[in-house]
Amino acid sequence: MIFTSINARLESIANKIQTISWECLRIGCGIMMVFGHGYGKMFGERAQALTGGKDFFGIDVGINMLFVAGVIEFYVGLLIILGLFTRPAALLTAILMVMAYLSSHAAWFPTFNGGELATVYFLVFMAIFAYGPGPFSLDAKLFGKKTD
Repeated sequence: MIFTSINARLESIANKIQTISWECLRIGCGIMMVFGHGYGKMFGERAQALTGGKDFFGIDVGINMLFVAGVIEFYVGLLIILGLFTRPAALLTAILMVMAYLSSHAAWFPTFNGGELATVYFLVFMAIFAYGPGPFSLDAKLFGKKTD
């Protein structure tokens, strides 16, 4: 009986904060992607050059893949923060996280190979792709998109 009452109260609170929690997740992860990862690759002390540097799974493609990652992490991360073109931006970022995992964390299980962050980012950005940007986004304001 007491557990039913506690659960009902917790569910009521959870329902009231769903929207703001979703917005905090989208914006917070976007901020971490932009300033924790992309900014350093684009503008930091060890900014990545367009050419040279890291190759693509052992193949020299003529472009520094860390530069490409920095562009996605910084500029696409800004789109996620703003909630603009959120679904394609989140999908692109999730794909980037798969590539980061496969290229830098080759062992199978993330907790054994340092790939936890790439895995968590992948899961978060796939959820953002699946559920959309939320009502406090430019997508909702500009395009009137229904936000689930």
